[in-house]
Amino acid sequence: MIEDTGTIEGFLARRSADVEEAVREAAAAEIMPRWRQLADHEVDVKSGPHDLVTDADRKAELYLTETLRALLPGSVVVGEEAVHANPATYDAIRGEAPVWIVDPVDGTRQFVHGDDGFCTLVALAQGGVLRASWTYAPARGQFATAVRGGGAHLDGQRLLAGPPAPGRDLEVATSHPDYTTDEQKRALLGLRVPGVAPRPCGSAGLEYLAVARGLCDAVAFSWEAAWDHAAGLLLVEEAGGAHLTLTGEPFRITGGNALPFTAARDETTARRIRGLLAAGE
Repeated sequence: MIEDTGTIEGFLARRSADVEEAVREAAAAEIMPRWRQLADHEVDVKSGPHDLVTDADRKAELYLTETLRALLPGSVVVGEEAVHANPATYDAIRGEAPVWIVDPVDGTRQFVHGDDGFCTLVALAQGGVLRASWTYAPARGQFATAVRGGGAHLDGQRLLAGPPAPGRDLEVATSHPDYTTDEQKRALLGLRVPGVAPRPCGSAGLEYLAVARGLCDAVAFSWEAAWDHAAGLLLVEEAGGAHLTLTGEPFRITGGNALPFTAARDETTARRIRGLLAAGE
């Protein structure tokens, strides 16, 4: 049961600003004091040398888990670090309870290296449908939000990605080769054609924001972890963009997607990138 707001729409109408404040407070308390101040013992390796976790990730996720559950009683949290500790936690995305999908520090590698290309990602979903998202890049002072049917905004200004300018190469941010199978590598090679300029991605959340702003034309990613994609996918959708998997269906946060998939600033571009990925498969 959702408190006294009755519906997710009612909750968002009344408490969306409180969610934004919680995200800002988590970053102020647990992330920014550690930026460029990390000690060696505060950084660990998870699955490989590019998959890092820090005390900032862990503590910010705990902060958000407690705060977001309190804001929306009856909700659950699926956070990257909690799922790493207990993979069964991820199943809540497929349930009926409202679920907060949290990546406390997206772009941990950049964060560890002292770069400003990291962000905190929070999305609210129910029944596999994304309802709202919050993307905060604290080192850049940028805060983006999206509400299904209510548009996407960056620092209060409406985002409209629009179509790419004619006559120039499409800029496409792609998965790091270390995180792709041989089959996915072949699909991504389909982007190496005249008129397309693929490049390795940075923080997924910030790449999605760049697409929503019309600063990047598309992304092409080969993994499904919802905490990396949920916030950004809704941001791109509400800015007028589209996303498609290899089979031409929209990406599902509940999983089972044909990979790689693309999200682009408009549907025409999404279909073009999807076609190139399918041709390269």
